[in-house]
Amino acid sequence: MDPFDAGAGGILRQPKAVWATAGASVVAFMGIGLVDPILPSIAKGLDASAGQVSLLFTSYFLITALAMLVTGFVSSRIGGRKTLLLGLALVVVFAGLAGTSDTVGQLVGYRAGWGLGNALFVSTALAVIVGAAAGGSAAAILLYEAALGLGMACGPLLGALLGDASWRYPFFGTAFLMAIGFLCITVFLKEQPKPARKTSLLDPLKALGHGGLASAAVSAFFYNYTFFTVLAFTPFVLNMTPYKSGAVFFAWGVLLAVFSVLVAPRMQKRFGSLKVLGGSLVLLAADVLVLGYGNHTTAIVCTILSGAFIGVNNTVYTELALGVSDAPRPVASAGYNFVRWFAAAAAPFFAPRIEEWTDVHIPFVVAAVTAVLGAAVVLVRRRALTRDAEELEPRHATEDGVTVFAG
Repeated sequence: MDPFDAGAGGILRQPKAVWATAGASVVAFMGIGLVDPILPSIAKGLDASAGQVSLLFTSYFLITALAMLVTGFVSSRIGGRKTLLLGLALVVVFAGLAGTSDTVGQLVGYRAGWGLGNALFVSTALAVIVGAAAGGSAAAILLYEAALGLGMACGPLLGALLGDASWRYPFFGTAFLMAIGFLCITVFLKEQPKPARKTSLLDPLKALGHGGLASAAVSAFFYNYTFFTVLAFTPFVLNMTPYKSGAVFFAWGVLLAVFSVLVAPRMQKRFGSLKVLGGSLVLLAADVLVLGYGNHTTAIVCTILSGAFIGVNNTVYTELALGVSDAPRPVASAGYNFVRWFAAAAAPFFAPRIEEWTDVHIPFVVAAVTAVLGAAVVLVRRRALTRDAEELEPRHATEDGVTVFAG
């Protein structure tokens, strides 16, 4: 079945509950790139260094990574709907508080609380969309990736538009939009069936004992370091106004969305998932290397172009994490995300410090090396990753009493 078919089960014909969850997911992903165009403004407004401001990403993703061990524990006990609402409520509170910060320390702390809320929401949202979507996991994953891409594109744009007046406004804007998401989930999403078996805190770590899932997580760890070097460090290198920086990352996000939803599935069908992933990682490494050594115009072009490779990688990695392991989807996803988000926390912390120790080019050299390492893991561990990865044929399975399609 073509997931883009507008007929029954197509990506465009989904229940209101799915659209409500996907819409809230857009805003959740907006929060990741929201601060990109205003990082220099935040540094100036709070009299902070680039390294200090980059901790906005580090605290956010460090808490997100650790929270992955908790999300399944919580959702399996209180249900998906209540977990989504709890996550949204935390984001509303901490995003609003972030806008009131007087010091960079306060802002970093509030971003950590924001990361906890976002982890509860995002990790549960994919499972809810997969469970409620018409057309199985193919349409559900593409809809989730579309929400990710749209959020990543619109986040920098919203940050630029509101941040041009004050760096505080994007945080208040996110709190407002997430409050709307909270209301939509409350109205349109009914409680999902609770799992027959409650998830323990150690289940995600036990799931990583599967060679295929562990390989996907390690490869994604190296890839995420590259990804978040581009996202968190490049704005300081470009050193542009919020409007111009927002435009660059909006174009970046558009490419990310288009390639994740439209291009990646067609490339997978033609060449196979592992070949597409390995090739995209190598091309991303080359792009990042040119970004680091090119002039200002070249850096802008390469930043935007990286969105295409990141979009392809995101889709393939998501499908690998959901399909390569025998563990229930929420558990496998939590274990996978627990590993990869540590790199998202590490890159914003180390990139500016590597620049201080060396020069502005070396952080991008390191990012290129980590992308190649991600591709090397795919190559070396291809046998472990092949199960349900090369073809990703939909197959019926029953998990926690809910019929799903394991991709």
